[in-house]
Amino acid sequence: MANLKKGDIVRMNYDACILGSDIVFDTTFADKAKEAGIFNEKYSYAPMPYIVGSGRFFKALDDAIAAAEVGVETTIEVPCQQAAGEKDPKLIETFTVKDFYKQEIRPYPGLEVKLGDRTGVITTVGAGRVKVDFNNKLAGKDLKYTFTVTEVMESDEDKAMAIAQMDFGSNEGFKFEFSENKVSIYTPDIVKFNQNWMMTKFRIVNDMREAFAVDTIEFIEVWEKAPAAEKKE
Repeated sequence: MANLKKGDIVRMNYDACILGSDIVFDTTFADKAKEAGIFNEKYSYAPMPYIVGSGRFFKALDDAIAAAEVGVETTIEVPCQQAAGEKDPKLIETFTVKDFYKQEIRPYPGLEVKLGDRTGVITTVGAGRVKVDFNNKLAGKDLKYTFTVTEVMESDEDKAMAIAQMDFGSNEGFKFEFSENKVSIYTPDIVKFNQNWMMTKFRIVNDMREAFAVDTIEFIEVWEKAPAAEKKE
């Protein structure tokens, strides 16, 4: 079977591990997520959608996906230099315990904390001092990915649904209409209350334009009046 090409929209299963330790930090399998202690009830564990060549993964992994065959399991090792990079000592900072008490946080090693607009992980606590590592969690780590491309989206509907799921996190309630120069997207009610919807729309627009080679992406919101309650006798 021929290799995939840039722009193909696929679904794939994968496990992502720290090389040498087999510690899973990401997976599309619910049982493996539970075993690794990273299970998230809000996440749908199933083959995830991905646009080949989109650069949303590390380049080495992106290239490996493009070279893969559908249905064939592939394993690739990615050295830290080609992944999240080496750790930067300048991003490991020291704070006082009082800085955390003011925010009603009891600091301990391994706790993920948000300070200002940065997120880090506490590495040590002692003598009234707390060290926080603001490096990427994967910095300095060699990685191993095992993945299988399960299918390639062929129909316009399947492609659009995959893009909605990839960019918004769910495609439930989305509907689409396709014409020669335009894609119309009927959005579900849930997007009206999503704080990140404006940024998500930009991602959807870019991906839809690439996937369908059109200039116009139309979003349609439907506001239906709730039916009046029947009067009781």
